[in-house]
Amino acid sequence: MKIAQVPAQDLKAIFYIFNRRIGIFIIFVFVLFFDSVYFAENVTNSQLPINIIMLTGFILMYYRANIRTRELMIYAVILGFGGEYLFSRALNMYTYRLENVPLYVPFGHAALYGRIFMFSKAPVVRKHHKAVEQLFGFVIAAFATSYLLLFNDVFGFVMTIGVFLLLWKRPKDRLYFFSMYILVAILEIGGTAFGAWKWPEIGFQVFEFLPSNNPPSGISLFYFLLDVGCFFIYTQRHQIEWKRLKKIRSFYNL
Repeated sequence: MKIAQVPAQDLKAIFYIFNRRIGIFIIFVFVLFFDSVYFAENVTNSQLPINIIMLTGFILMYYRANIRTRELMIYAVILGFGGEYLFSRALNMYTYRLENVPLYVPFGHAALYGRIFMFSKAPVVRKHHKAVEQLFGFVIAAFATSYLLLFNDVFGFVMTIGVFLLLWKRPKDRLYFFSMYILVAILEIGGTAFGAWKWPEIGFQVFEFLPSNNPPSGISLFYFLLDVGCFFIYTQRHQIEWKRLKKIRSFYNL
């Protein structure tokens, strides 16, 4: 694999950036305990503790981010609320423990969006992006195939195929969305294990030909909508800068 050809110093730097930018969300998996079934039955049936933790983390990250990332995070919060109500409450794609949309979720989407954006734009990561993409792609394929074989997760496998197909013609987006896929998978495994939310046995509780695991593997497919929405709003608000960037990309054939 290409990752084996990356110099040891650069590889160490990549792992350091990954842990610094994204590793915090792996830790957040354990914070989901505060919205777990066990915590609700033995301490309090409220999502207030985890809402406070996430909102505090979001504020700290917001003020540490650059101007562009801050703006994208705000868009992600707004679109996150809309998307959660659409997919969870309207389409019954998944259900939260209290059958609501917890406040920590859309703010979590925004923080996750910002963290992965910063990781994917780090110079040393961009320098070796093909090697990182190949590694992440292999991990994703192995993960989705294992879920299909072990848990009959057809729904997740189909969504994973959708991720690869959408990125087939979008090589510039692979690093970002492969990173997103892996992190979302970790969060989904933790959240469903604690009972903070759950997925039905078939896709959208409607399509019997799409049996699903709890959680399905390829849910990050729907994060394309969040990214596209944030990017569209950003370019509309900064049309002059965006046109200039497109000219630069066209000139250098980027």
